[in-house]
Amino acid sequence: MNAAVTLESVDKRYATGTQALEQIDLSIGRGEFVSIVGPSGCGKSTLLRIIAGLEQPSNGLVSLSPSAGGAGPLPLSYVFQEPTLMPWASVFENVWLPLRLAGHSKAQARSQILRLLAGVGLESFEAAYPHALSGGMKMRVSIARALASAPELLLMDEPFAALDEMTRERLDLDLLDWWKERQLTAVFVTHSVYEAVFLSQRVVVMSGRPGRILEQIQIDEPYPRNEGFRLTARYVQCCAQVAAALRRDGARRDASPDPEQRDG
Repeated sequence: MNAAVTLESVDKRYATGTQALEQIDLSIGRGEFVSIVGPSGCGKSTLLRIIAGLEQPSNGLVSLSPSAGGAGPLPLSYVFQEPTLMPWASVFENVWLPLRLAGHSKAQARSQILRLLAGVGLESFEAAYPHALSGGMKMRVSIARALASAPELLLMDEPFAALDEMTRERLDLDLLDWWKERQLTAVFVTHSVYEAVFLSQRVVVMSGRPGRILEQIQIDEPYPRNEGFRLTARYVQCCAQVAAALRRDGARRDASPDPEQRDG
């Protein structure tokens, strides 16, 4: 596998003494879609931030492959749990932000931004402000902004968690289209077993704190996937496999005398 991301023996211990991650070994291939699931507090978001370089591991190695074009490191974008839009700026200006920081004027960026907005279904909302948008629309703006810098690695930290189920499922479908169209490597953190299985080629199951990798479950079903996939026996089987791994970890932590493990 031609790896985009490699983590070797990664630990994370905070200054408070909390051990967030322990002995994480993970390789993510170029163009792969990987989801990370686990109980609250298990270090999923910490792991994503370490991949992004927003936090440093206490021990271990993290390496990202060079850009596919060979010019510099692998370009990445990070989509947070909340859209984090600038409320005083229009949709156009919010998407323009990374391009503006890279030195592109509005005029230079205009055609690219309009294509991005059309691609996320917001072609007629360029002049709108965040207060006038629904939660799903705000997240679409956030994703368009993330795509503006032409990333090869897209890191997403529970981006659809606050949305209603119908909006979430619609965005799951759209996300798969954007991933395939742009040939992205995607790492997606979610609490939803069902979402992880629907989206992914591989689901990484993490234990309660300190976060370790318990299992890596291949979802060997072809793309494109549609709502019909959710009704198949294979989808149900994969969901059950991921859920069973989480239950086993929960039972282990409940039986553990270590309060830090029980508190995962």
